Amino acid sequence: MPQSASTKLYALPACLEGECAESAYILWLRRKAQAHVIRDRKRFGQESCIGAMYRQLIHQAVQNGGDRDYYTGRPLDWSLISTYDNEQSKAGRDVYLRTFANLPTVDHVIAKDGTIKFVICSWRVNDCKTHLTEDEFHALCEQVLEHRARRNQKKEDRTL
Repeated sequence: MPQSASTKLYALPACLEGECAESAYILWLRRKAQAHVIRDRKRFGQESCIGAMYRQLIHQAVQNGGDRDYYTGRPLDWSLISTYDNEQSKAGRDVYLRTFANLPTVDHVIAKDGTIKFVICSWRVNDCKTHLTEDEFHALCEQVLEHRARRNQKKEDRTL
C-alpha cells in the first residue's frame, strides 16, 4: 500500500509540485545529503555528520523556499535535477554547463554559533560563492557592483 504524502518522510514539498517528480526529488535529496556527509566527515570527523540529519535539514531548506535561489531570489529549475550527463558536458563544455546555471543545489551556511544550516541555491551562485561565508559572499558581490558602477561612471565621463 503506497504511503500518503502526510506519512512520507520526505514528501515532495508543495513549492515543487509540478516542477519535478517526487522520485527524482528523493534521489536528489539523498545524493546531496550523502555528498555533504562525505565532505563534512573529512572536515569535522566521522561522528559529527549523520545522513538522516543532513537529509532532514536539506529537506527543510527546500520546504522553506527551495523553489527560489536563497541568494538571488530567482526561480530554480527543478526539471534539471538528475539530468546532468558527463559525456555531454565533456563534448559541450561551457555551453552545456551554462544550461545548468539554475540547477538547484545545496550550500552550507555556517552560523555564527558554528551550527550548520543548508540553503538551496543555483549551481551558478554556489559555484561563485565556493568556500566563502555568507557575509564574505555579500561583501564580494558589493565590491563587484561598486567596481562596475565606478567603471561605468568613468566611461560616461569620457563620453561627455
